[in-house]
Amino acid sequence: MHKVAKQIAAVILAATSALAFAACKGSGATGGGGGTDVAATVNGKNIMLSEVDRIISQQTRGQQSKMSPIQLAAARLQVLDRLIERQVLVQRAEKEKTVPTDDELTASINTRRNSFTAEEWAKNLKDNNLTEEQLRDEARKDLAVQKLQEKHFGKITIRDQEIVDFYNANREQFVNPRGVFLSDIVADPRDNGLPSDDARSDADAKAKIDRLHAQLRGGADFATVARASSEDASAIRGGDIGFANEQDLQQNGFSPDLINRFFNVMKVGDVTEPIRFPDGRWIIFKLTNRQLETKPLALEDPGVRDQIKQALNNQRQTLLGEALIRNAMSDAQIVNNLAANMLTDPSSLGGLHPAGSASPAATTEATPAAAASPSPAATAAGATTGASGANTSTASPERK
Repeated sequence: MHKVAKQIAAVILAATSALAFAACKGSGATGGGGGTDVAATVNGKNIMLSEVDRIISQQTRGQQSKMSPIQLAAARLQVLDRLIERQVLVQRAEKEKTVPTDDELTASINTRRNSFTAEEWAKNLKDNNLTEEQLRDEARKDLAVQKLQEKHFGKITIRDQEIVDFYNANREQFVNPRGVFLSDIVADPRDNGLPSDDARSDADAKAKIDRLHAQLRGGADFATVARASSEDASAIRGGDIGFANEQDLQQNGFSPDLINRFFNVMKVGDVTEPIRFPDGRWIIFKLTNRQLETKPLALEDPGVRDQIKQALNNQRQTLLGEALIRNAMSDAQIVNNLAANMLTDPSSLGGLHPAGSASPAATTEATPAAAASPSPAATAAGATTGASGANTSTASPERK
C-alpha cells in the first residue's frame, strides 16, 4: 500500500509552498516601496530584503556566505516570489474573514510547543533569530491562509465513479509488494543536538547501543526505548521506518547478509544485534512485518477505495490552491523592487552581494536552499504542513 500511495502521488501536482519563519522586521510598514531594504510591496505592504535573506539563511543552514552572487540573486528571487504569494493570500484571508482568533492561534502554537522541552523550544527560537511575538505573527499568517484554503477545499466532492475509473485505469499500481516493515534504534557518533543521551564519539555510540541492546534483551519494549534514546527522526514514531523492498535496502547500504536475514531468517518481531553502518552509526533493527509475495489488490480490499479518494481529493486541493493564488495575485498590486533593481543593474545584480560578505569570486555550485531527500531506510521526522500545503516550520521550530 505504501507503493500505491507513492504511485498515485506521482500524478498529483506539487503545491506552492508557504515560507516559514519570515522575519517580521519592517514587514508591517506600508508605502509605495521606498528604502533600499524593501524587496517588494503587495498592495502597499512591504516585504523586506531582510526577510528574504533570513529565509535563505535558514534554508542553507547559515551557509549563505558561501554562495556566489549569481546563486544568491537566484535564491532571493525565488524566495521573494513565495513571500509575495504568501502575503497575497494573507490579505485575501483577511478579506474573506478567515483570520484565526487569538484562542485558535494560542491553541495551535501550544500544540506544537508541547512536542518540545522548554529548553529545545527556546534554543530553536534563538537559532532562527525569532522572538515569541514574531513566531506568533508568522503562525497567524499561516493559520489564516490554511483557514482560507479549507474554506474553498470544503467545496470539493469526489464521485464514486471517479474512484472506479481511476482504479480501472491504474490496476497495475494496486499491489501489496514484496518487502519488509522495519523499526530501528540508532546511536550516532555525530552531534545531533539532543539535550541528553547524545553520543558524540565512536566510543560513545558503541557504548550507548550496547546499553540499549541490553535493555531490549532484558525485556524492554522496543518502541519505548526508541522514543527515549534513538538518535534518528524515527524516534518520534517509536522507531518505525516503514516499508522497504530489496532494492530500497540495497540502495541504502544494507548488506546482502542483513537483507537475507530480513526476508528469510528472522521471524516477525525479531530484533537484530547492533549493526555498524559505513557512516559510523550503530543501528538495532526490528522486523515488524513481512510480505513475501507481490499480490494484486481489488478495489474493495481494505483501504484501496479510501486511498484513491484521498489522492483525488489531494489533487483537487492542489489545483484549487494554485487557482486561489493566481486569482488573488490578479487582484493585487505588486511591485517587485528586487527584480527591477536587477534589470537596472544586471552587471552587479542591482548591487546585491551574498549576505555574510561572501566574496564575488565564490564558486560554490550547489543549488541554493536545496534539501537532501530522506532515504527509504532513514525516514525524516514529520513536518508541519504550512499555509500553502507544503512542509513548513512556522510555528514549530525544527526538532533535531
